[in-house]
Amino acid sequence: MATVHLRIGDLVWGKLGRYPPWPGKVVSPPKDLKKPRGKKCHFVKFFGTEDHAWIKVEQLKPYHTHKEEMIKINKGKRFQQAVDAVEDFLKKAKGKEQNSDGKGDSRGKKTPNKPLKILEEDDEDLSALKDPSEKDLTDSDPEPSTLERLGAGPGSGFKWESSPVKDDPHFHHFLLSQSEKPISSMEPISKRLKIIEEDTGSTSIQAADSTAINGSITPTDKRIGFLGLGLMGSGIVSNLLKMGHVVTVWNRTAEKCDLFIQEGARLGRTPAEVASMCDITFSCVSDPKAARDLVLGPSGVLQGIRPGKCYVEMSTVDPETITELSQVITSRGGRFLESPVAGSQQLSNDGMLVILAAGDRTVYEDCSSCFQAMGKTSFFLGEAGNAARMMLILNMVQGSFMATIAEGLTLAQATGQSQQTFLDILCQGQMASTFVDQKCQNILQGNFKPDYYLKHIQKDLRLAISMGDMANHPTPMAAAANEVYKRAKALDQSDNDISAVYRAYIH
Repeated sequence: MATVHLRIGDLVWGKLGRYPPWPGKVVSPPKDLKKPRGKKCHFVKFFGTEDHAWIKVEQLKPYHTHKEEMIKINKGKRFQQAVDAVEDFLKKAKGKEQNSDGKGDSRGKKTPNKPLKILEEDDEDLSALKDPSEKDLTDSDPEPSTLERLGAGPGSGFKWESSPVKDDPHFHHFLLSQSEKPISSMEPISKRLKIIEEDTGSTSIQAADSTAINGSITPTDKRIGFLGLGLMGSGIVSNLLKMGHVVTVWNRTAEKCDLFIQEGARLGRTPAEVASMCDITFSCVSDPKAARDLVLGPSGVLQGIRPGKCYVEMSTVDPETITELSQVITSRGGRFLESPVAGSQQLSNDGMLVILAAGDRTVYEDCSSCFQAMGKTSFFLGEAGNAARMMLILNMVQGSFMATIAEGLTLAQATGQSQQTFLDILCQGQMASTFVDQKCQNILQGNFKPDYYLKHIQKDLRLAISMGDMANHPTPMAAAANEVYKRAKALDQSDNDISAVYRAYIH
């Protein structure tokens, strides 16, 4: 393939992962954004989304050369708006060029044409944009790429390189939303987010730079409240504060608030006071009863809800609880979103949770900087209750899997096989994962310090089984796993990690 010569200001089609090519321009990266290691790449700003990304050279094509081809294969509304933005820019640039032609010297000497630049108000470093006459940025330049895998493109005659996925610190954070509407009705969540169309017809919104990791989040100016400082809540609040959010906290055991007050949080005396003081109030508690009590109980959230106030339920509960809470919050003029999180205490501390959101989409958009601070990925799943359903299914699978791993370890021991060898083999096969390795190593070391409480995964299994019953769908695997966890609880393992289910097999 011939070398593509690109310079600052050039218009291009950039391809990110398995998603369609998108029009953008080559720009200089912000001064504080380090170049990623890997293959040669350019920093691209995409039209219509205000998104930025490092894109490797093989995934960039000249805009004009492939314009007709791309328009034929991409029909989404947001895509067309992006193309229109390019054309508007070209018209303005042409007009400026014609005006400048009349300002040359008296001998009619013309200034050579230069590559086009897009200078918009929110460019992070306009002064850093180089003059187009400077040295070309070609394949020979030692500029690495953050993207080790960029999938095959959909366009005929438009060949994109594919290579294996690798972990990339500049490309950890995604904001993904699903819509019941066709892909032609995509909506942006906020600036700097890239709209992408998936094969499923759902809408995805993806932040191409890892804001949570490189610390470049612009925190919302809304006042944030947070109720519940348990294993998950503590890490979430810590990351919200680190990223500059104004947070008011409350916890049933007030002493847990002290550390966060020292870090800059404000103290709320009751859930009602927090809800009344804050624009967006999050809660993360243990179960449906605790979630209801927090809202409906004495000095509860509902007493502090006024028109326009937002309430975000992050607890893993059943869909019926979510429906009830949504109804009572909206009946007071409030706005409701559910956003349970998949992860563990460690992932919460690291700001790498997976967030499942459903309910009021405008609240989801208002929570953008919060979700970037606390997680690596966020999915919007439609109407309230859908996130609860998805979360229970995910935890059902995780709980059943953990019980099966524990069963395998104990069976290995019972048949005279080395448990460590079993783990070594497992971690070299298709089921290899950080989850399997860490949980099994902890089991072999007798370390059951909670990263996710066993009592909570058993609660989630119970709720998932009940959900299956209501849908008239069998859940025999989950039912079997649930019995093992119940036995573990009877052995006083409730407040240990989920891996303590292992002890149900050895007692």
